[in-house]
Amino acid sequence: MTAFRSLLHHVRYEVLPARATQDKVLAHVPRDVVVTVTASPVKGLEPTLDLATRLAAHGYRAVPHVPARLLRDGAHVKEVVHRLCEAGVDDVFVPAGDADAPAGPYEGALPLLRHLAELGSPFARVGITGYPESHPLIDDDITIQAMWDKHAHATYIVSNLCFDARVLGEWVGRVRRRDVTLPVYVGVAGPVERTKLLAMAAKIGVGESTRFLARHASWFARLAAPGGYAPERLLRRSAPALTAPSAAVAGLHLFTFNQIAETERWRRAMLDRIDGC
Repeated sequence: MTAFRSLLHHVRYEVLPARATQDKVLAHVPRDVVVTVTASPVKGLEPTLDLATRLAAHGYRAVPHVPARLLRDGAHVKEVVHRLCEAGVDDVFVPAGDADAPAGPYEGALPLLRHLAELGSPFARVGITGYPESHPLIDDDITIQAMWDKHAHATYIVSNLCFDARVLGEWVGRVRRRDVTLPVYVGVAGPVERTKLLAMAAKIGVGESTRFLARHASWFARLAAPGGYAPERLLRRSAPALTAPSAAVAGLHLFTFNQIAETERWRRAMLDRIDGC
């Protein structure tokens, strides 16, 4: 229980850079919770950088997603680095990104990570993606190898969403057997309310929601199905694998889908339940 409690204390909330997101974070999220801000190929990087820097000014450890495929060239990288460093942001998450065609020379995360190293590694913390469940376009062995290639330039791993406790445990084991020792934050969907999830998908915009559903149809089906998903069930089944010392799981990365108040209420209720045992 102590190890499980620690996971709930070491959380990251992933949020979307919508108009009301800052107000929701300020109203409901404690300052000791890390807030990560997504980026999309439809809206571009600007909303992400804008929200991350505003949250940092309010005392949050804000982590912008900086997808490699959204960066135009080396000058654009330097511009983004300067802006984030000026705002006191010292942690970035670097995925390849979902853009069908890269805006510049960065096809994937590794070339961007190498470029950041050439710039003197300006961020104290750099996160990379892990894939417990199969990527729709990439073989499992390739994703694990890519993690090995990137790990020298990173300080932690964030796993993509996974809904299978067995798969999640096996993936952590495979990562460790490859001698990748970076701390892992396990990606878990928060307590999503079905009607709000459907409304959020509609608000994202036709192009963006279509892209999301095409790439992550199985996620959406599990989250949107009535009674189909509860984060506590997944965590309870995953607990032995996630809390084992050899797993080196540092905490949870909670995908809020901007249901921020609901996610924080759920986390507090889980902690209260553990403390009451």
